[in-house]
Amino acid sequence: MRKILFLGLIVVISWACGTSAKQQDKGTPTGRATETEKTMDMDKNSFHALRSAGLSGDEFSFSQLKGKRILIVNTASECGYTPQYAQLQELYDTYKEKGFVVVGFPSNDFGGQEPGTNEEIGAFCQKNYGVSFPMMAKTSVLGEGKHPVYVWLTEKKENGKQDVTVSWNFNKFLIDESGQWVAYYPSNVSPLDDEIMRFAAGSE
Repeated sequence: MRKILFLGLIVVISWACGTSAKQQDKGTPTGRATETEKTMDMDKNSFHALRSAGLSGDEFSFSQLKGKRILIVNTASECGYTPQYAQLQELYDTYKEKGFVVVGFPSNDFGGQEPGTNEEIGAFCQKNYGVSFPMMAKTSVLGEGKHPVYVWLTEKKENGKQDVTVSWNFNKFLIDESGQWVAYYPSNVSPLDDEIMRFAAGSE
């Protein structure tokens, strides 16, 4: 009788061990995220996971900007700050070979100062300022309809650094090589400001 009980106990222990091993093979128990899953969730909220339509309609993936320092600016063609296009282009020309890029987001959110179509905006920028840095399609940078890039730029829960309200055309954001939010500057700060130029040069 004792022998039968002993054999039964061995069977139960063997079954329990086998079940435990199978559970380990299947991964972490429900409700506890693995490090890989956590990394994937973080990646979903990363700057480099964002996308936008370009001015010509082609999709622009921000993943192609990994390793670059970035200045993002909301632009308009009929604003008192519109001449900053020339400074933005100068900044881009000076530092593009050092891993710096400017990305423009035309927007009609302020004073109706960007009324044109994407084609008209592109022609205006090229004719008047020789713009060659990437320009995105005309979009909103405010309110419920604001572009996902601007959701990330202006909401701390997304960028992990700061809440910001875009106050007018030609507000500027700096993003570093690893996709981290660095700084925000209002319209009246020149693209050739010393701090911005140091950032563009990689010597901040």
